[in-house]
Amino acid sequence: MKLFGTDGVRGEAGSFLSATLAMRIAMAAGIYFKAHSTTNRILIGKDTRRSGYMIENAIVSGLTAIGYDVIEIGPMPTPAIAFITENMRCDAGIMISASHNSYEDNGIKFFDRHGDKLSHEVEAEIEAIYGDDERIQEAQVTAKNIGKAKRIDDVIGRYIVALKNSFPRELSLSGMRIVLDAANGAGYIVGPTVLEELGADVVVLHNKPDGFNINENCGALHTKDLCESVVKFRADLGIALDGDADRLVVVDENGEIIDGDQLLGALGSYMNDRGVLKGGGIVSTVMSNKALEDFMGSKGLKLFRSDVGDKNVLEIMKKEGINFGGEQSGHVIVNDFAKTGDGLVSALQTLALLINTKSKASEALRPFSLYPQKLVNINIKTKMPLNKIDGLDAKLKELDAKNIRHLIRYSGTENKLRVLLECKDAKEMNSNMDDMVEFFQKALNA
Repeated sequence: MKLFGTDGVRGEAGSFLSATLAMRIAMAAGIYFKAHSTTNRILIGKDTRRSGYMIENAIVSGLTAIGYDVIEIGPMPTPAIAFITENMRCDAGIMISASHNSYEDNGIKFFDRHGDKLSHEVEAEIEAIYGDDERIQEAQVTAKNIGKAKRIDDVIGRYIVALKNSFPRELSLSGMRIVLDAANGAGYIVGPTVLEELGADVVVLHNKPDGFNINENCGALHTKDLCESVVKFRADLGIALDGDADRLVVVDENGEIIDGDQLLGALGSYMNDRGVLKGGGIVSTVMSNKALEDFMGSKGLKLFRSDVGDKNVLEIMKKEGINFGGEQSGHVIVNDFAKTGDGLVSALQTLALLINTKSKASEALRPFSLYPQKLVNINIKTKMPLNKIDGLDAKLKELDAKNIRHLIRYSGTENKLRVLLECKDAKEMNSNMDDMVEFFQKALNA
């Protein structure tokens, strides 16, 4: 049974992600972390899904059963868990969230004591422990060795201070009007608080979570309300977070979405101009538009590409000594201030760019034009290995002959195949995409 996907353990709450699975994976992770323990404490946070109560209690049971003390901090963004885990000297941090998925799903993300996501090797080791009945049984303790749990409600202040410290001290958001869509998720308190404390006039959307409305027609994946509100309130910028606030989507003053690759290019170039960009380039994924690569090249900088997932982006950043990178989807990592994608840190860097360049978002955040690119998610019945699909090699060779860049991969968390095509001729790209979708529908849904 494979538990870990692209970003932690994720699935339908109460079905795949049951209380039993949550308790056992917590025990397995706890056994792993015990071998490297310094404080015997593990931190737990969550987003605003109703199922978070069930999963949180199961995780606490699993950890205390093997002797760990647990600190529960309630609804907080994923990047806050990374920060607070290190700040409070915990052995590990756990975030309960399915990120941008709807409320029916939930997930478990792990961080080590440095606030870093776990490597694939560590995840594999935890999975091995999960399947070892004898090891799980032997790790359980009794009497005075059983762990304890306590809830702390004031740690949000630590994260707010860290966010404000990521914004240049000499700048203020006074005079700026910002529309923030909190996605009824984990950033619904901290997001408005930080922007208001830095002086902004903030219009807040979707900040009333009820356990079931997280990401529902709102947030980073559903920006209609945000786009309309930016125009309605004559705002300078619109900011959309996702359910666990590790993703950012920016809307300009005209109510139009800034593409994620254009945002990466603008921020990377801005950091380079200020002399704070390290490593001679930025990191993005195989999904990013080639126009971003060409733009960085025009600045004498290199675009390094990783596999999809902000964990993979960060791995290349560390390897190459680079302090900035991200994904087209909105996970932006400013490594001087955050250990993982952080929607609010990224938003503050974007606002600093606008203030320092005295520019409107529509001008400053679109430093180059994108090449036509299309991504289609195909619902599928089965994830057949791509190299086993008859006729696929021939299809890909046809695309190569037409100079159409292609990326085909399965979702790590859903039964979907993602097909990305990119070339300079939009008409040809669309025609070939229709052909590829029809091909995969027949091959994987027969």
